[in-house]
Amino acid sequence: MTFPDSDIMQRRSNDRARLLVHVAAGISGFFVMGIELLGGRVFAPFFGTSIFVWGAIISVFMTSLAIGYLKGGNRSLGNPSLGTLGWLLVAEGAASLPLVLASDVGLEWLSYLIRDPRYGSLIGAMLFFSIPAILSGMVSPYAIRLLTHSVQTSGQSAGQLYFVSTLGSAAGTILTSFYLVLVFDLDTILYLLIALVVLTGMTLVMADTRQGRPTCKSVLQRS
Repeated sequence: MTFPDSDIMQRRSNDRARLLVHVAAGISGFFVMGIELLGGRVFAPFFGTSIFVWGAIISVFMTSLAIGYLKGGNRSLGNPSLGTLGWLLVAEGAASLPLVLASDVGLEWLSYLIRDPRYGSLIGAMLFFSIPAILSGMVSPYAIRLLTHSVQTSGQSAGQLYFVSTLGSAAGTILTSFYLVLVFDLDTILYLLIALVVLTGMTLVMADTRQGRPTCKSVLQRS
């Protein structure tokens, strides 16, 4: 027997969970585009700002995101949860810390070791951007699995999720390039982006814990 009050509470819980999943996707998109744009400024003192450098950064991001999509889809099989999605975001932020803490030393060493800026910037991008971008790529397919409760609505769930994620990426691009770089120094912006994605991830982890580690089926079922 189902009581009306329990139905209302379940519906509200489902709505909150869906909102958190969409927020996670949007923040992850915001984060990865912000990091990608700032990557050019991080690399500039060592390899310049030529098309070679941007080609290296963009290629590494695209390849890493593709790997992340594949791995995220595989990871979503079984019993996905909000908590695991949250830890993906936390890991995404943590994996970006070397960009702030070690990029000057690492890139300076690479610039002396590899004189050709094409290959120096490519290897540097692989070292500093691959893991964060892979983790970011894992977020969308994992989130889609959380939102999908039936085959009939899977396309709708994917469309809504990619809509939010892409808007987040656009917002990250505009805010970082138009405003943040005018107000804060490079390291401060990187720390702010990392803090944003980590706090978002921890919010999902805590929400998952409060609801008793809910699964895709129990949390996001259709009310």
